[in-house]
Amino acid sequence: MENEQLIANNTIIQDLLPQKFGKAGKIWTGILLAFCLVGAYAYYRQLRYGLQVTAMRDYVSWGIYISNFVFFVAISLVGSLITAVFRLADVHWSTPLTRIAEIIAVAAIIFASLIIIVDMGSPERFYNLFLYGRLQSPIIWDVVVITTYFFISLLLLYFPLLPDIKILLSFKEKTNKSLYKLYHFLGAFWKGSAEQSKLSDKAINILCITIIPVAFSIHTVTSWLFATTYRPGWDSTNFGAYFISGAFLVGGGAVMVAMYVFRKAYHLDKYITEVHFEKMGRIVVLLALLYLYFNVNEYLVPAFKMKKSEEAHLNGLFTGEFAPLFWFAITVGMILPIIILLFRKGRKPLPAFIAGIMVVVGAWFKRYLIVTPTLLHPFLPMNDVPENYKHYFPSWEEWAIALGSLAGAMLIITILTRIFPIIPIQETITEQAHETAK
Repeated sequence: MENEQLIANNTIIQDLLPQKFGKAGKIWTGILLAFCLVGAYAYYRQLRYGLQVTAMRDYVSWGIYISNFVFFVAISLVGSLITAVFRLADVHWSTPLTRIAEIIAVAAIIFASLIIIVDMGSPERFYNLFLYGRLQSPIIWDVVVITTYFFISLLLLYFPLLPDIKILLSFKEKTNKSLYKLYHFLGAFWKGSAEQSKLSDKAINILCITIIPVAFSIHTVTSWLFATTYRPGWDSTNFGAYFISGAFLVGGGAVMVAMYVFRKAYHLDKYITEVHFEKMGRIVVLLALLYLYFNVNEYLVPAFKMKKSEEAHLNGLFTGEFAPLFWFAITVGMILPIIILLFRKGRKPLPAFIAGIMVVVGAWFKRYLIVTPTLLHPFLPMNDVPENYKHYFPSWEEWAIALGSLAGAMLIITILTRIFPIIPIQETITEQAHETAK
């Protein structure tokens, strides 16, 4: 029996050890690097010539950069959903998904922070936030909760990695020198003793309990950045719940996409099974219905009252220049994924993957629509301004920086999954042993 268990454990380890990039992996990494380099060049132009290279003006002073910021903040919630909520609820089927979620969360929160610096016309003044920040400002609240959330997410990624790093150190012959030194630096102190394991489990539970209110805070405070600004479309008490429900949805969609990609790329069919797609599909349907409800609530009440200040904003969304994007975001980001995932066949890996992509793409355009139309419809009408102040379409520099930031987040995910096991090895072994014992 013990020999069989050892063979099973060794099989799991061999299956889940980090794999070197193949040809497809190298091409993928090269494409991401190319996007990052183009984005870096566009940012150099912005630093050299100022924000005049962007299409942002006095009215649309928040453009595609802030849309990206809200998107990154939203998708980062996946770490607390999959890791914290499921772990505290003692949901074991999510074990193969926890590290995927944690890596996505860390990558997203890094670029949420960076894109804010990009949005600043004078990034060298960033330190003034810390020197002269006022606690009355929601921006300072955002800085505090984002920083806190980042460090908690990083620790939630690191602590469960320690047993796996010990396994990686025991396979020195399969690891190059640089990676071995990194593993040694990160986890040489971990011996796997009962005392260390108990302390680690306690720390992880504390982090899981802590990250949930922090995660809710980060999305609530981000929504308050809009809701405390007196603008049509933002003047809402619904914004906190609206943002949180949307963040849960895009996070769930991102995990389904990542599940399919890693399952195919690393041949993890035995570990990320159809059962996982079935369960995640059901969760995404629930989250999509919840977010759809908040969307109805967000638009129906102002549309019913139709105050003059809201009229131009709502008409622009429903039937005006933003209508194609608006109905695309609603239909592709929520309604179609619900229809696909409601049926058992739709919760198979490929349809679930397609639904996940729809959710993520729809979510990005939804964030764009939260930012831009409102800024173009202020309470006071725009009079005696140049025509280009009344419209906004990002310049190529803005597109390059936005796409570069998205590529950068995916590059971090790609690199981390190359360095560390994408599925927790020790946890998988432990759960397999429990299942065998039953």
